[in-house]
Amino acid sequence: MDLGIAGKWALVCGASKGLGFGCAQALVREGVHVVLVARGVEALEAAVQKLLADPARPADTAVQHVAADITTAEGRAKVFEQRREFDIVVTNAGGPPPGDFRTWDREAWIKAVDANMLTPIELIKATVDGMAARGYGRIVNITSSAVKAPIDILGLSNGARSGLTGFVAGVARSSRLASANVTINNLLPGAFETDRLKVTMAGAAQKTGRPIEEIMDARRKTIPAQRFGTPEEFGAACAFLCSMHAGYIIGQNVLTDGGAYPGTY
Repeated sequence: MDLGIAGKWALVCGASKGLGFGCAQALVREGVHVVLVARGVEALEAAVQKLLADPARPADTAVQHVAADITTAEGRAKVFEQRREFDIVVTNAGGPPPGDFRTWDREAWIKAVDANMLTPIELIKATVDGMAARGYGRIVNITSSAVKAPIDILGLSNGARSGLTGFVAGVARSSRLASANVTINNLLPGAFETDRLKVTMAGAAQKTGRPIEEIMDARRKTIPAQRFGTPEEFGAACAFLCSMHAGYIIGQNVLTDGGAYPGTY
């Protein structure tokens, strides 16, 4: 299927590895010019080289990068100094650490809200009006399946990402944006083979005193697919939401979790 987005420009956050890289890879393979953002310079440069060497990348597709902390005003300013207008924005920031809510102080909560709620809102605010003026825009927020099925040790993430979900539910349905072919949706990953999963599993292992391998095997068995997802298949889902075919998908929370969520709605 031709997704109809070749030649467009995308900003992909947290793109040096994991799910962010999977999204960047899928977009590049569709001929989208991509600006990758991440904090780690070495990992970011390695990701760029991997994308440039990808045989599925159309030869004229640009791959640029900015080493910055997108959760700060300075980091966002650095990104927009390199390029101001984007047709596609994939927001993504590392989730807060797992733990016991009794140990989190105000600073921990503010940091979580700033990264996982306020940063996506700032990126939306900075780009949607330009998208509307040009008649095309796709914003995909990488959040978490925990928005629909909260995990007790991920309270910081549960709270901050739920706040973003509520905000998106309203702004995405603005007729000013939706009628201008600008969509905003959330992509909710379940358990994927990423560093983030390993950190979460390590936290569960520490809390229960069980080996991490046992924790991971038990987690796989709770997933109907009986496996963890891959960044590549997550990226494919993201690319579709960014495509011309997804213009009627607005303000949705799209689960990609191997069937783990047990609810009807």
